Order: sequence, then structure tokens, then C-alpha cells
Amino acid sequence: MSTPLSGDPRGFFARLMPPVGLPRRLAAQGMVFALGESAFMTGSAVFLTKVVGMSAGRAGLALTIMGIAQFAFSYPAGRIIDRVGPKRIWAAQAVARALVFLALPFVDGFGQYVVAAVLMGAFTAFGRSSHQAYVYDVLPPETRVQTQSYMYSWLNIGHTFGALVGGLALATGSLEVIRWTPVVTAALMVLNAIGITRLPAAPHDLRVSSGEARIRPAGPGPMRNIGWILTTFFLGVMWTNQILLNVVIPLWLVEATDAPHVLLAWLFGTNTVLCIFLPAYTSQGVRTLDDALRYAWISSAFFVVSCVITMITHSTVGLVTVLLVWLGHVTVTGAELAISGASWSFEAELSDPERRGEYQGVQEVAGALGFQWSPAVYTFLALSWGAEGWLVIAAIIVGATVGLGPSVHAARRFAERNFRAVAAEGATPTPTA
Repeated sequence: MSTPLSGDPRGFFARLMPPVGLPRRLAAQGMVFALGESAFMTGSAVFLTKVVGMSAGRAGLALTIMGIAQFAFSYPAGRIIDRVGPKRIWAAQAVARALVFLALPFVDGFGQYVVAAVLMGAFTAFGRSSHQAYVYDVLPPETRVQTQSYMYSWLNIGHTFGALVGGLALATGSLEVIRWTPVVTAALMVLNAIGITRLPAAPHDLRVSSGEARIRPAGPGPMRNIGWILTTFFLGVMWTNQILLNVVIPLWLVEATDAPHVLLAWLFGTNTVLCIFLPAYTSQGVRTLDDALRYAWISSAFFVVSCVITMITHSTVGLVTVLLVWLGHVTVTGAELAISGASWSFEAELSDPERRGEYQGVQEVAGALGFQWSPAVYTFLALSWGAEGWLVIAAIIVGATVGLGPSVHAARRFAERNFRAVAAEGATPTPTA
């Protein structure tokens, strides 16, 4: 099968189609999930303040509580996933999330929404870890990165159309329409769950069915794998490019430049388009862990260039400012695309095939520790310190990239010493429907 860069005679748009079979089914599943999630999230601010009746401050507090719940459940979720099987948990949490969305139109006030938010945070923890555990388990090593790149593209397509659905609901100006938008999301989550049940069983699902996975794997787990913990922490730091994209650069544009505010729509549109069309191309060079480390440095370089370009827009005027802000946003999108391919490789190659769920749970915790501090810190540095702040932000990313090399090598040595031969990729059972 040819790759997207191998002279494929199909048109550019046709190359967005994943190969027939499991890659296409996984991409379609991700698109349905993103469509449902964004259909609600687009109008969630209006839903929380106007329908539920919370103040903006209480809405923010409720969302923070949801994030804390997701963080708290991440590691226990991973342990359960390994015992029950990733596919079963993945499908079950999709149904559970649908039930929460069905309940949202009837939520009245802060207290009731907090209950829903805690449940949603818990189910999200199960969903994220089970999804990644399934994907890394079911895909052959040689197709993992490429398939993930297609999934990333289709996920962005789903978010784009979901935002359109949410936008149409907002355009009606009717609070009743906004109130019942979660029902649309719930229906799509049920459809998502049905699609998951029709996917083939992953090797770990088969080990659960045979009773083998009920036996605790021998050897140390991920909590003793310092290389893995540090790798996922540093990846969390490098994924703070999303905070630059979605928070810091937009705030900088509004507060520190003379660029028109309408440019924000162009920035987000450009990022969305690039993340739909380019992942299958930008991930082509990731074949080994050394390739992934090289891509991490490419991501870091894009991030630093974005900081420098954006920094100088404080002193530019007119069209020059517009072009430079846009270029700063494009280069940080380059950082996003490069680190995505690297991340998929690290996560697949450095986690124990017998403990995918547990490793994903630890990754969720360590990654959050590397990421969650960044909105407040980056905003303060950029808007309060100016040029010096942007250079500090760039230095943080360079430091994370430097730390990534030793941590990846430590995780690789841990894998070579402790992962059982029976769990090697070539020794896993063949997935069946």
C-alpha cells in the first residue's frame, strides 16, 4: 500500500482518506465523537450561564472541578481497563457520557451541574485511556503513527462540523434550542458506542476473554518506570503549544497589538485547516524512537520561532502586524503537528503491551502535571513581562525538549529489561471481530 507521499495519483483531498479497513473505521469513529462533543461545547458558555443559570465565575469553578475529577480518576481508570479490556470500557464510557448529556437539559443550578461535571470528568478519564490503550494495542507497529495521523485529521473534521452545528443552534437565539442541544450530542455518543462495539477485539481484549489478563503481569508497573513518567511529563509541557494557540496569542493580539480582532477567526480557521490536511504528511518521517526525538526538536524549533515572531508584533503596525501574528500562529501549528507524530511513537513504543491501560492512566496524570499550569503562567509571562516573558516561554519548551532525550532513553532501557517477551508486538494474538 502506498503512503501519502509515495506518488499516489489520487487528488490531494482524496489522500485524506485512510486505508480501507480498521484505519478508516477508527478515523470515522473519532469524527463522530468530535462532532458530538463540539456540537455541545460551541454553545456551552451560553448553556451554563443562561440555561443552567450560573455566573461566569461559578461556571469556571464547575469546569475546574470536572478537570480535577478527570485527573483523580485517570490512574484508577487505567488499572480497571487492563482488568476488563480496553474495548469494553471504551464502549461503556461512551454510553455513560451519553446518559450525562441526556440529563443536562434538566440540570438546574450549580450543585446539580457539579454532580454532572464530576461524572463527566470520571467518564472522560476512562474514555481517553481506554481509547489510546485500544488503538496502540490493536494496530501493527508499522501502521500506528500513520493511522493516528489520519485519525487526528478526521477528529479535526468532526470538531469543525460540530462547531457548525453548535453555531447554528446559537444563531437561532433561542435558549430552548440551546437547552436541548445536549440531546444531539447524546445521540452521537450512542452512535459512537455502537461503532466501538463493532470494532475488532484488541489483543488485550482477547487475553481478558481467555482469562490470561486476570493474572497480574509480572515485573514492575509504570509507577516505577521513572523514564515513562518523565517522558509523559515533558510531552505535557511540549503540548502547551495548545495554550499558545488558543489562549496566549489571541490575548496578545487583543491586548498588545493593533491587529483587528476579526483576525482571530482567520487564525483559528488556518489552524483547523492545517490540522485537517497536514498530519498524514508531517508524520511520515516518524518510524523509530530516534525519529520521534528528532521531531520533538523540530516541534521545539517551531515553538521558539513562534514566540520570537509574536513577541516583536508589539512594536509593529498595520499589515505587518497582521502578517506576523498570522505567521506566529502558523509556526506554533507546526509545533503541534510535529509533536503529535512524536507523541504517538513514544506512547506506543514505551508502554507495556500487557499494561496499556495502566500506562495510559499514568500518562494522563504526568501529562496533566506538565500541562495544566501553563495557561496562568504563559499568560502572565507574555502580558506582564513582554519580550522577556516570551523568551522565558520559549526557554521552558527548549528545557522540556532537552529533558525528553534522557527520559526516553531511560524508558527504553526499562522496557528492554522488564517487558515480557510474550507481550512483544509479534507475539500478541491476531485481532478478530
